Amino acid sequence: MMTRETKVSSTAGGENEWEVRPGGMLVQKRDPDAEPNRVPPPTIRVRVKYGSVYHEININSQATFGELKKMLSGPTGLHHEDQKVMYKDKVRDSKSYLDVVGVKDRSKMVVVEDPISQEKRILEMRKTAKMEKAAKAISDICFEVDRLAGQVSAIESVISKGGKVAEKTLLNVIELLMNQLLKLDGITVDGDVKLQRKMQVKRVQGYVETLDTLKVKNSSTSRRNGVVPPQSRRMAVADRHQPEATRETTEWEIFDSLAAPTSASTTKTSSSNTVNPMFNWDLI
Repeated sequence: MMTRETKVSSTAGGENEWEVRPGGMLVQKRDPDAEPNRVPPPTIRVRVKYGSVYHEININSQATFGELKKMLSGPTGLHHEDQKVMYKDKVRDSKSYLDVVGVKDRSKMVVVEDPISQEKRILEMRKTAKMEKAAKAISDICFEVDRLAGQVSAIESVISKGGKVAEKTLLNVIELLMNQLLKLDGITVDGDVKLQRKMQVKRVQGYVETLDTLKVKNSSTSRRNGVVPPQSRRMAVADRHQPEATRETTEWEIFDSLAAPTSASTTKTSSSNTVNPMFNWDLI
């Protein structure tokens, strides 16, 4: 039954607020702040049975069943959300007041474990723990991405000024960022934590795209500056370390190979133009 509020005129001509409590009883609405000098309600002792054991609890007569459940958590070992308290063979809501349903001093009740409520509470606890773990993981990734963002900024500053950055350095930073992206892909959550994960994914992808662009610009800068390819540098170094006699022999071999066809051609031409001499005198 829903609580309804109404106003009833008092004999003194004033107005007092009333409300209908669960059970249909019409009582004056409680407002402790309006009556600071009001006499506190009496304390009653109730007997609550759990299993085969009775527990006596001293409690305010105007307390709720929810407050009673919290007091029973210690003696029974049950979480207050896992309890069902029955009074007069009826399960009582945690928000119901003891005096409204007729609980008096020495009243007897029964408390039992509620497996459905227990399962819901455990699932909620697991969900909360998972969310906290995911939030912690994203926070750690965010910290690492912040550190890598400083390196991206430094690389971008050097290349934008026409400088050269080792390609290995670029590839290493890209690889570290991709590792963080893989970690983010492994986190599955909902709610606000999911939004934080999505923001970090976009952030990492942006840094990777920036580095890919810088890598192309870095390569074009190397060509413009006339950087000698690694293979050419190795050949030049090998030639410098070659013995001098070997270099001279090689040069003569090249000269001979170039000169040989010319010599052969000259010899052939000379032989073809040779004329036997004619003598004008007689031989004796």
